[in-house]
Amino acid sequence: MGFVGKTRSVLTLSGKAINEILSFIVFSFLDVLDVILCYVYKIADFFIEAEWKPCYCSPAKESITSSGKILVSEQSETKIVSLTSTKLQLEEISDTLYARPAVVSDVSRSTVKRLKLEGNVVQSFDMVNRGSVRSTFAINSTFVEMLHGRIRGHPSRPIPRWSDCDCKTCNSWASSSKETLFVKADGARDNVQEDVLFIHGFISSSAFWTETLFPNFSKSAKSTYRLLAIDLLGFGRSPKPNDSLYTLREHLEMIEHSVIEPYKVKSFHIVAHSLGCILALALAVKYPGSVKSLTLLAPPYFPVPKGEQGTQYLMRKLAPRRVWPLIAFGASMACWYEHVSRTICFLICKNHRIWNFLTKLITRNRIRTFLIEGFCCHTHNAAWHTLHNILCGTAGKVDEYLDIVRNRLKCNVTVFHGRDDELIPVECSYNVKSRIPRARVKVVENKDHITIVVGRQEAFARELEEIWKTSSTSH
Repeated sequence: MGFVGKTRSVLTLSGKAINEILSFIVFSFLDVLDVILCYVYKIADFFIEAEWKPCYCSPAKESITSSGKILVSEQSETKIVSLTSTKLQLEEISDTLYARPAVVSDVSRSTVKRLKLEGNVVQSFDMVNRGSVRSTFAINSTFVEMLHGRIRGHPSRPIPRWSDCDCKTCNSWASSSKETLFVKADGARDNVQEDVLFIHGFISSSAFWTETLFPNFSKSAKSTYRLLAIDLLGFGRSPKPNDSLYTLREHLEMIEHSVIEPYKVKSFHIVAHSLGCILALALAVKYPGSVKSLTLLAPPYFPVPKGEQGTQYLMRKLAPRRVWPLIAFGASMACWYEHVSRTICFLICKNHRIWNFLTKLITRNRIRTFLIEGFCCHTHNAAWHTLHNILCGTAGKVDEYLDIVRNRLKCNVTVFHGRDDELIPVECSYNVKSRIPRARVKVVENKDHITIVVGRQEAFARELEEIWKTSSTSH
């Protein structure tokens, strides 16, 4: 038994070493490839769209526009003045958009603070704060280029970019007079007692709920609750504006304008998956008296250790730049490499009709392809900004949200997680419980990030109905 244990230990260590070495080689190559693709896309954008498009690997330069509008950042928080034709907003954006060090740089500065890298990307100056204390502010050229374009009056492109899909499904919003989210409503219509809001995760759509849970809810539930599943801004059939930064504010405002206000939602339950859990918490905090229950599936909550920069720490936890497991490899390419991820979107999302056809052909139309459609129906701009500004950029907010839910809200909190989830570890759900002691955590064996719902939709539908029933009677 001792020999077997030692052998297993040696194999485990060998596997980790091989993974580390291969990861270093592969991601060093991707670092170089992303730089090359940067120039390729700049040239392609210029010839196809007749304009240079700013990207987040642009070098620092003098970037104050003639109007004096600039991007500023203080400590770990970064804000940009967002200018539209009707209003001026101060947007909170994640520094991970422009501070993503190369693999070689990460290894070579193991004893140096990660924050020093920002000096290579941003131009900073000191301002006096509270007398002797000085705060650091930064100006980033990429955001200023975007802002400068709006100041000069360049209209937002109503048509998709050349590297994005132009099919009717992906661009159905363009023909609508109202720029609101796509909402799939089901269940009660006349005597609505309570609403249930379903929020999907990253690179997904409302079909994650409507194709799985909605058909499996009982008649009793459908006569009691109005079920509202949305496509988040930039995903599915919802608007995908090219000039949006897809910040937390934008996502929340679109949910309010598309669901809360038009459907006159007063009392509601929230069911959210993965990235959607962050939006669910933000909504619960904003409507503390209206939320009856909060059901979170695989919440991406990583407590940030003291001394760590929250956004950078979270990016490394979500996308560890490892070739194995494969889901971590995919997340790493999507998170660390702006132009590599755009290429992936170009190959997969723009051609999703081909992949959909091939899937049906190979499987002889025996499986439903809603997951493929949900995975492909987004733009690179939407996925890139949502990933950084919501998943990474809210690192400093989630603690506060959880504390408010614990102290000010009385709603039931239930957390589900698949034991085999390789993208968001089970520890994240236990981290939520450590912050909200009353939260009930259920770990489902032999299920992962997707099969926590898909494949067990009947059982999960019954579990949700019980949660709603219990929450309604206890309030």
